[in-house]
Amino acid sequence: MTHAYSRLAVAICTALVALVAGLGTAAADNVDKLIKDLGSSSDYKVRLSAAASLAKLGDERAVPAFIKALGKDKEKTVRGAAAVGLGKVVTSDTPEDLLEKALAALGTAAKKDKDSFVKKQAKKALARLEKLSGGGAAVAKGGIYIDIGAMSAKTEAADEMKALMRKTVDKTFTRNAPDMLTKWPGKKAPTKKDLATVQPFHVDGTLTEITTKAKGSATIVTCKVNMLIATYNDMKKSMFGFLNGGASVQASDDERDIELAKQDCVTAVVEDLVIKKIIPTIEAKAGSR
Repeated sequence: MTHAYSRLAVAICTALVALVAGLGTAAADNVDKLIKDLGSSSDYKVRLSAAASLAKLGDERAVPAFIKALGKDKEKTVRGAAAVGLGKVVTSDTPEDLLEKALAALGTAAKKDKDSFVKKQAKKALARLEKLSGGGAAVAKGGIYIDIGAMSAKTEAADEMKALMRKTVDKTFTRNAPDMLTKWPGKKAPTKKDLATVQPFHVDGTLTEITTKAKGSATIVTCKVNMLIATYNDMKKSMFGFLNGGASVQASDDERDIELAKQDCVTAVVEDLVIKKIIPTIEAKAGSR
C-alpha cells in the first residue's frame, strides 16, 4: 500500500503552516525506492532526481547511498548532488561512525574528484560536517550558537515525538541557517566561558495536542505545537519569543498511515515555525546587539 497524504494548510495563531504537495508524494515510504533509483538507475536524470528528493526529505537512510554515489557515479551532476545531500542530511544526531564515513567521502571528493563543480560542492558540505565533528576551525567569535532544548509532548508516544521534534529543529537549522551552530564542536556542551565568546540562544518546544477524526474512509490528523526562543547568557535562559502553530493532515483509516500522518504533521509545523519565525527572529535579535 502506498502512503500519500493530502496536506491541508491551516493558520493557527502566529503561524501559517504551508504543507507543500511535493512532500506528500515524497513521504517516508518512498525513501527506499529513491535510494534504489540513485544507486541503480541507468538514466542519470533519474539518479539526479532521486538525489535531490532524498536531500529534501532529509532521511538518514540516504547517507550510505549518497556516499556511494559521490565516489562512484559516472555523472558529475549526480556526484555533486550527492555531496549536497550529505551536507543537508547529516546532522549532529547522526551516529559517529556514519558521520566519519561521510567526512571521509567528502574529503576524498574535495581533493580528488576530476570535476571542479563536484569538488566545490564537496568542500562546502565538508565544512558543514566538520563543525559537527569538531574537526573544523574554532567557533567564530560573535557567531550564533543554538542550544536545542529537550522538547516536551503532552501526548501519547511522548518520547518518540520529543526525539522527532529535536531532530527536526536540528535539521531545519542545518539546512536553512548553516552558519548557526546547533552542536558545539567536539560534541561537548559549551561552558560558561565558551558561551561568552558567541551569541547563544535557546530554542525549545512543546507538542500540546494531536487529535484524529474520522471523515468517511479518511482520517484527519490535527496537531498543535508551541515553541519558545530565549537568550542563553551566563548559562541562564531568558525567554523573549513565544510562537505557536498547527496543521491538519489527511490520511486513510489504516493505523500505519495515521501514525505516519502524525509524524508528518508535527514535522511540518516545527519546520515552518523554525524557518518562518525562529530563524528570522534570532537573526534580528543578534543583529541588534
